[in-house]
Amino acid sequence: MKKRIALLIPLLFLLSACFNDPIQDDLIDYSNNDLSKASELEARAIEAYDSVSGDNYTDDAAMYTAMVNEVIPQYRKFIDELEEIKVETDELRDIHEGYIKAANTQYNAFVKIVSALDKRDRTLIVEANEMLDEARKGIRQYLTDIERLAKEHDVEFKNEENQL
Repeated sequence: MKKRIALLIPLLFLLSACFNDPIQDDLIDYSNNDLSKASELEARAIEAYDSVSGDNYTDDAAMYTAMVNEVIPQYRKFIDELEEIKVETDELRDIHEGYIKAANTQYNAFVKIVSALDKRDRTLIVEANEMLDEARKGIRQYLTDIERLAKEHDVEFKNEENQL
């Protein structure tokens, strides 16, 4: 009897190695399937924002029009997509919630920019820029956390956008 138990123990370890890592599976599904549509929406919104801000800024009217007609609607759809994603594991869910929080901060900053342009209020622009900085920090944290989780669970990304 002891011989049989001794033979079964290595076999159990071998069998346990065959089982999938639920976090790994969740992370792969999240990256390859869940984020695809959301990422496209985010890219379009950010591209539209970049086209009228920073070095590309021309005037308030052009920025206002782009924000109201492109940036804010696209970014709202992006957040809606993020919020629809169902994550199975607590570890990934916590990271995903951080992404949603950062995205909402960025969205609210975009809305504040429109309000600032509407009211011609430089104080609101300063507040919006602070919110954008906070959102960028949150998004950087999300990327760091996703990369850490991927490393911990032997998942490799193909490119910078966290695609597997």
